[in-house]
Amino acid sequence: MTRIKAAIIGSGNIGTDLMMKMIKYPQNMDLVAVVGIDPNSEGLAMAREHGVATTHEGIEGLKKLPCYPEIGIAFDATSAYAHKVHDEALRADGIQVVDLTPAAIGPFTVPPVNMHANLDAPNVNMVTCGGQATIPMVAAVSRVATVHYAEIVASVSSRSAGPGTRANIDEFTRTTANAIEKVGGVEKGKAIIILNPAEPPMIMRDTVFTLSEGADEEAIRQSVKDMVAEVQKYVPGYRLKQDVQFERFGDNNKLKIPGRGEFTGIKTMIMLEVEGAGDYLPSYSGNLDIMTAAAKATGELLAERRMAATANA
Repeated sequence: MTRIKAAIIGSGNIGTDLMMKMIKYPQNMDLVAVVGIDPNSEGLAMAREHGVATTHEGIEGLKKLPCYPEIGIAFDATSAYAHKVHDEALRADGIQVVDLTPAAIGPFTVPPVNMHANLDAPNVNMVTCGGQATIPMVAAVSRVATVHYAEIVASVSSRSAGPGTRANIDEFTRTTANAIEKVGGVEKGKAIIILNPAEPPMIMRDTVFTLSEGADEEAIRQSVKDMVAEVQKYVPGYRLKQDVQFERFGDNNKLKIPGRGEFTGIKTMIMLEVEGAGDYLPSYSGNLDIMTAAAKATGELLAERRMAATANA
């Protein structure tokens, strides 16, 4: 069965790491084009070395490539602002879009949580690196309990936060918090990001706090363990840093959440570490690696769907 042709828009760190994953581990997609705006970018040079068509003329340059009419899926690894323009152009030509920016035009998509619900969407959004790392844990709790509140703290190395990440900090917090609620299944979500300048660079670490009721500790612990195993299928370096921690709050010691009120229930703390695969980026850049790994996993499912539709036509 013919694989689906794909393109990557953005030849920076994220786009290049995604490119190497698609080249190293081909499944349902053939990468045929990489798009940038800097003719001297390392990403475009590496693409050419692997026989992939390139252009430094952005989306208009992509349209000029001979392979453009055959492209079925495009990954956008640029910026939230640029993605709005790219999405409109690609959709007009029937190309399904996987958005790695915080633009959030399409439905939030976290592979082990809700990927199969969005296979026919013209645009799917990969939330943020913090979202990809923590929303599976929030969802793991919410599928066995009623979660009133969830807060995540994503700590990443300053070295792995490039200009695109830094320019999108506000979008990161808003988009992640919104996705925690919509995909994670909680009443209220909050997201915090910390850029850590430590040397040597630290591996991405995430802390997830939830306040829930309706399930015991063992049910939550097992659900979290099962979800970690699901994420590890496409991000092998995703792991619990320590056992899941619990604290109970009753009528005599209610938990006060600023701006939300007082609650009873179980406070769960989940501590994660995300080590990158090192396909292009260093292993400490787990925050970027989980985005590209999740995008590739999503693209493979979208491509599989398109291949099946073609076969049945």
